[in-house]
Amino acid sequence: MTDHTASPDQADVVGNDGDDGAVASSATPDYELADTLDITDAEQYRALFEDTRRHIVSLLLERAATTSELADVLEKPKGTVGHHLKVLEEAGLVHVVRTKRVRALEAKYYGRTARVFLYRREHDAIGYEARIFAEASAEIAQRSGEDGHVGANIRSVRIPDDRAHEWQRRMDELLVEFASEPRGGDTTYSLVYGLYATSRPPLPETPGDGA
Repeated sequence: MTDHTASPDQADVVGNDGDDGAVASSATPDYELADTLDITDAEQYRALFEDTRRHIVSLLLERAATTSELADVLEKPKGTVGHHLKVLEEAGLVHVVRTKRVRALEAKYYGRTARVFLYRREHDAIGYEARIFAEASAEIAQRSGEDGHVGANIRSVRIPDDRAHEWQRRMDELLVEFASEPRGGDTTYSLVYGLYATSRPPLPETPGDGA
């Protein structure tokens, strides 16, 4: 599975991409990073699958940012964001990509170590999907009463497992395409998808003649 934070937290995010400007910019962050990173260590799972840290790595897909900038967007204390950055840095998920002298202080700009984090459904990834849908549901409920585009639908179909895996692969690709859109406008949009096995019973087989 992949973290598309983003949403891609995924997604990001996995998550919300922040600081959209009026002028479209490249979907490529303003620093070098690897295409993918395979998440295999339990510490990496614990670092990534926490809501604030997931939002941080999602924001860093936009561009490198300082602790203060992230704190402003997330509306959290600098000390709290600094702690989460330290956890992510120790897990090898973010690092300082450049520094800038601001008066007597040196500002550190953080970036992701990879555009996409690859993970398997284990350790702290368990329950991640439910948290994603809970977050999306809360945001949709808020936006439904405002002027903004909200689109959602659902279908349930009985198909073989291999076809379900193919649909998930195709939706993952669509999520990556969405996350690669050039940045622009004043509104941040989120795209979330779900493919899951249900407990709904299927219709019985078509009865034969005379049944």
